[in-house]
Order: sequence, then structure tokens, then C-alpha cells
Amino acid sequence: MALSLLMVLTTLERADAQEQAAACGGENLIDRMRAEDDPRLPALLEAAAATPNGEGLLWRVENEEGVASYLLGTMHVADPRVTELTDTVSQALDASETVVIETDEILDPAVAQAALIARPELTMFTDGRTLRTVMSDEDFALVETRLDELGLPVDALVHMKPWMIAGLAALPACEHARKAEGAAFLDQMLAEQALADGKAVDGLETIAEQLDAMASLSLEFHVRGLVETLSLGPLLEDVTATMTDLYVAGETGMIMPMLRAAAPEGHERDAQGYADFEERIVLARNRIMAERAEPFLDEGQAFIAVGALHLPGDEGVIELLRDAGYSVERAD
Repeated sequence: MALSLLMVLTTLERADAQEQAAACGGENLIDRMRAEDDPRLPALLEAAAATPNGEGLLWRVENEEGVASYLLGTMHVADPRVTELTDTVSQALDASETVVIETDEILDPAVAQAALIARPELTMFTDGRTLRTVMSDEDFALVETRLDELGLPVDALVHMKPWMIAGLAALPACEHARKAEGAAFLDQMLAEQALADGKAVDGLETIAEQLDAMASLSLEFHVRGLVETLSLGPLLEDVTATMTDLYVAGETGMIMPMLRAAAPEGHERDAQGYADFEERIVLARNRIMAERAEPFLDEGQAFIAVGALHLPGDEGVIELLRDAGYSVERAD
């Protein structure tokens, strides 16, 4: 999910977020699969083990002169387990002169809002259509029921694009409550701390670029993604809990296999849609991030923080930086 989307989500909190905050929890799906001897587990573990750089969140990057910078994989939430920095990460942050996040535009609400206003068609239906008119009656009935159960204002959301609603629904009530209380998510916290310490802060992307990437995918794919997300029902909280557990453990290579295993049964898989998603939202952005990180790495003493799912894999940021001539080693 685009980092800038989190700025949007803070303006539409769940009606019951405060009441449900204490109930947030969820069960670790991988632990459940182990306990139930789930036949999907061996393939999941095999896929995770085969993912290059699939373990570790903090990486030391040296340029040709041997000057070090650091690359941190983040999770765009305000969960205290995520935002509490380890000593190693804190030391790397303290040693940096420049902090770089996905987009520094999130630090100025006026700039973020202006980016949304300038291109409303990227996030909203502006041609007379609504969510109701682009979905089958059956799918819309499911969406309406699930959003009502989640305490989300259905009437206020029907003009939003499906991927916006999916992102809103995917955040657990406790996360909405944290944001309503003003808690910063990890990337935002790192940048704000850097500014307070007098460090330079920069970004690798613009909000418009992130929104363009999401909007470039077909409406059919986004509709199917919304239906699949809401079809998870109570399992959605388990998915979030599992993803957080994996992140805290630094097991980034297991997150995508876990998400695929958790996909609801009975839904036709859109192979082309998912291939497009991987290319435009993950791989293409990996290439942009790696290329735009190079000037900061060449200067040295940079602390670069991007979503953890952008780091692992043959075409992840870590391998791309190695291909560009940098030495990249796990630092945590």
C-alpha cells in the first residue's frame, strides 16, 4: 500500500475504533498452521527460505569509498512493537546525517492534501460512477455488510476507489485508534525524530507517483482485491497479527507467502492482475527506490527507510544495490 494512503486513512476513522481498540489482537496464522499440521505450511516455509535476503530488517550499505549508510525495512503502522527501535537501529540512526523515507511529503499535511486534490481521479470516482455501480449486486452486498460490521461509513465511502477502501478496511481498529490519538507510524516517526535532531530529511518518491502506481492497475483487479480483503472477515485481524509478528522477527521473506496462503478459498485468481500488481507496485518501485537512493549512498552516512517488502527477493532493493556496486550486509 502506498505510504501516502496512510495520510488519507487518518481522515476517515472507524466509528468504533476507540471501543474496539482493546479487543484488537488476532492469532498468528503460521503458529495455527503448525498446530493443525496444515498441508500448506511446507510450501510456505520453502518459499520463504528460497527468498534472497528474506531475514533481517537493518542492512549496512557501503559505497566504493567504504563509507557506510544504513537501509531499514519498515512497516507503515504505529504499533508500539514496530515503532520501538532496537539499540542497533537507534545507533545507526544516530550515526546518520541524512534520513530518507519513501516520501517526505507526508511530513507536511498541506502538501499531502494538495497532492490528493490535484489528482482526485486517482482516489475517487469523478465520472458519475460509484462503488455500487462498478460491482455486482452480490459483491456490493458483501462489501456493505462487512463495512458496516467494521464500523465504516458506507455512504461516505462509495465514491472512493476500491483500493482506498480496501486499505482502510485492512487496518485494525486498534491502529485506527492510535492514529486518532496522533501516534506516528514508523516512517513518520523516524523522519520527525531526524528533523528534531537537526538532520536533513528527504524522500525517494512523491505522493503523486505512489497514487499513479496504484491507479494504473485495472479497476477489475481493484474490485476483486476489495472483495477478497473483506471476504477474510475475522481472519483479517489474524493476517495483520501474523504480518506484525513476522516483521518484528525480521522474517520479511515469509510475509508474501503467508498472504498468499491466507487468501480466501473459492475466489478466482487473477494471474495477470497480480502480475501487474507485483510489477507496478513492488518491482518497478524497487528500481526507482534503488536508483534514487544512490546519490545518498554515494555521499554516505545516510539512513534510508522503506517498506520491508521492498527489500527481499532477486529484484528487491538489496540485490539491486549490490548489482549497482554497493556492499550490502545484514546489520541486525
